[in-house]
Amino acid sequence: MVRVTPSRARADEWGVVLAALDVPCALREEPDGWTVAVAPADVATALDALDAYDRESAPERPERAAPAAPRPVTLTGVYVALLLLAVFALSGSRAARSAWFERGSADATRIVAGEWWRAATALTLHADAPHVLGNAIAAALLVSVVCQAVGPGVGLWLVLLSGVIGNLAAAVAQRGAHVSVGASTAIFGALGILAALRVMTPERVRLGARRPWVILAATVVLLVVFGVGPDVDVLGHLFGLLAGLGVGVLGALTVRRPLTPLAQWLLVLAAAAALAGAWGLASG
Repeated sequence: MVRVTPSRARADEWGVVLAALDVPCALREEPDGWTVAVAPADVATALDALDAYDRESAPERPERAAPAAPRPVTLTGVYVALLLLAVFALSGSRAARSAWFERGSADATRIVAGEWWRAATALTLHADAPHVLGNAIAAALLVSVVCQAVGPGVGLWLVLLSGVIGNLAAAVAQRGAHVSVGASTAIFGALGILAALRVMTPERVRLGARRPWVILAATVVLLVVFGVGPDVDVLGHLFGLLAGLGVGVLGALTVRRPLTPLAQWLLVLAAAAALAGAWGLASG
């Protein structure tokens, strides 16, 4: 006996293999299954043949999918933070009443009247040193994470759009003599973008969260804990968060494949040009 199997069909397969090699065999039904027996002189040949047949007929194991290549670390958020600090060094604090604030603040009345570019320029102005320092640190962290997920060019545009849309919506909602400055609208927009990307394309945002709602809950907590106060533009933060959710969903639906590095950096230059153009309109 060289083999035993509970399946008659399997025993027949082995019999056919041995018959093809001119190895006489006998199939017998035993209490423990069907056996294949050969002469003692043919045992070694039969075992080799059946082993070879088993290897050839075994189903191929599917190859494991290669792990996704880690995305390169990006310092885009750090560059944004340095830009905010550089503009603050030029403009000074709001208390100094420089021309930067006169021309670039998010004045709700003027925005509604048609000076829409203020929704962009106000993102680069800050009331004082603690204000700009807090937003610079937040930008270095959150904007970098957004750009890590979708690339520097797409990420910057999503964050910029969320900040601009948030400021425009806040101006329309308040309309009165309300003036605000600061990148925090875009920072809350970055939180909304991350929440949207986590829900829509979780493979892009790996923050260790086990559920998509964890990031969304974190944005609400940040809005409540850090987004309220007597001099804080609460509506701007709220609309920035909502705008970030919207543009994040839009980005996940439209940018399904990674763009080339050249395309990403062209978008970076376009975002910088758009912001410079807004300041050009403010200075005109």
